[in-house]
Amino acid sequence: MPLSCPASRWWVTHPAAGPASAPRTCPSPTLPPPAARQHSAPDAGAVNFGVYAEKWVEERELSVRTDDLYKHLLRLYILPTFGTLDLDEITAPRVREWRAERLRTTGAKTTVAKAYRLLKGILETVVDDDLISRNPCRIKGAGKESAAERRIASVPQVDALADAIGIRWRLMVYLGAYGPMRPEELAGLRRRDVDLDNLVIRVRVAEPERTNGRRAPGETKSEAGVRVVVLPAFLHKEVKRHLSWYAEKGPEGLLFVGEKGAPFRRTSFGRKWRRARAIVGLPDGFRFYDLRHTGHTLSTRSGATLKDTMVRAGQSSEKAALIYQHSDEERQREVAAGLDDLVRAERAKSHKDDLAHHSEEAAEG
Repeated sequence: MPLSCPASRWWVTHPAAGPASAPRTCPSPTLPPPAARQHSAPDAGAVNFGVYAEKWVEERELSVRTDDLYKHLLRLYILPTFGTLDLDEITAPRVREWRAERLRTTGAKTTVAKAYRLLKGILETVVDDDLISRNPCRIKGAGKESAAERRIASVPQVDALADAIGIRWRLMVYLGAYGPMRPEELAGLRRRDVDLDNLVIRVRVAEPERTNGRRAPGETKSEAGVRVVVLPAFLHKEVKRHLSWYAEKGPEGLLFVGEKGAPFRRTSFGRKWRRARAIVGLPDGFRFYDLRHTGHTLSTRSGATLKDTMVRAGQSSEKAALIYQHSDEERQREVAAGLDDLVRAERAKSHKDDLAHHSEEAAEG
């Protein structure tokens, strides 16, 4: 018995019926309204978002800093709005209203973008788990951060920062700029990582500080973070003095410790940094981390390739690894030498300008 149902009509042919019977209307399939089709099974999405989100974070192998960031964003930005809702109650209009309210209330565009990306990532997993059929985070460009152009400091400004922050911490400023090393990498440096004769520092671990103030020793940000950094020659005196005066004793002694001999805290160093920044006259938005950008820029000016600066700063990506040329330790020594020449020249120029300025003032007096 052939059966067809084109265009909502069907015909049945039966041997006993003779010629084909008159067409009879085939009822159109009845679909549930869109709201009822939000999840694939009855009550599949009736799971509390707050519980799901916290489990989502726990199941991921996150670095301690990322773990802290996600929990911070959930606690302050996401859960106050969505924490009591079920997964299938989070709709696109609610997401739009939430984002608009967060932007209006906080004015923190970058942080709201991070929170949106986190919410979208969690809900993408909800879709994969077949708990809802479509991700309600659909705002184009909402997760994109439009960070301000990164600032760089001049060589005289780096020297001024090193002078203003105090002799115990001046080497940290120089390694942040001319390493260039991340704060958590500096926190993890030991005496045995420093080869004074060859002016080399080996970065092996990172010790970020969590929001509770405790150190979390672990791996560097990426495999490329484990590296050998060849320092420019002008830092020899700084490194030697710091090892003699301030570094803890013994091979496992920390390179940087506070005035009371304990590992330095982000809060206490932050106060010193802000005071030094104000003395030098740099803007409030200039962070210690921006010294890395200074180091990148100066290394490039000294003749380093993009791959050279990536190796020096401990950065990596699959795309870069395929495209950029090899940079070995010998090349890093050439980069360090070029950086040394550049800094010395900038210092000499600054000193010459100062002398000329003083001479003009004396002549006018």
